[in-house]
Amino acid sequence: MMDFHIHSTFSDGELIPAEIIRRAEALGYKALAITDHGDHSNIDLIIPRIVKVFKEIQPYTDIVLLPGIEITHVPPKLIPQLAKEARKLGAKIIIVHGETLVEPVQKGTNEYALQSDIDILAHPGLISEEEVLEAAKRGIYLEITARKGHSLSNGYVAKLAQEYSAKLVLNTDCHSPGDLISKDFAVKILKGAGLRDTHLENVFKNMEELLRRKR
Repeated sequence: MMDFHIHSTFSDGELIPAEIIRRAEALGYKALAITDHGDHSNIDLIIPRIVKVFKEIQPYTDIVLLPGIEITHVPPKLIPQLAKEARKLGAKIIIVHGETLVEPVQKGTNEYALQSDIDILAHPGLISEEEVLEAAKRGIYLEITARKGHSLSNGYVAKLAQEYSAKLVLNTDCHSPGDLISKDFAVKILKGAGLRDTHLENVFKNMEELLRRKR
């Protein structure tokens, strides 16, 4: 199991990074990214600290640790510049908090995120066909999420991704200890999104691909 969307106490998560890593070890995780919520006020604080703690812990765990950030509720036109800054600060995984159905994310967020140097568009809600095509063209992964509320559009995202050959990944958007999941449960979520066996296996291959690119 891999998970590229996890929150710690650096934003609104309940666990410090070391406990996240230990709990993921217990579940047999292969890789994880901590991607706390960030905007212009805090990315210069969050990213270097995640980089530091991962550097300290990495020699003592078999899990591949990738520092990251989730750009969240930033005015859409500012996303490309902030993504560049995050990359310079050491973020290996850059996520943008997409236009989920359950939060008032500003319209245009998906569009500008897909024009930026990011890796994953999280819970993109009722993403347009044109935006899915742009994700496929630019190699940006679209997220199937295990998080309640955000997961309401999983089936829609999965359907369009298959239709337009965009790549999917599965993340938990973990905030609490119970949010981390096993691979068996991840498979159930993907099946619940309407993915058949071949497309389901492609999700895990996509996650392996992303890990190879970022480690």
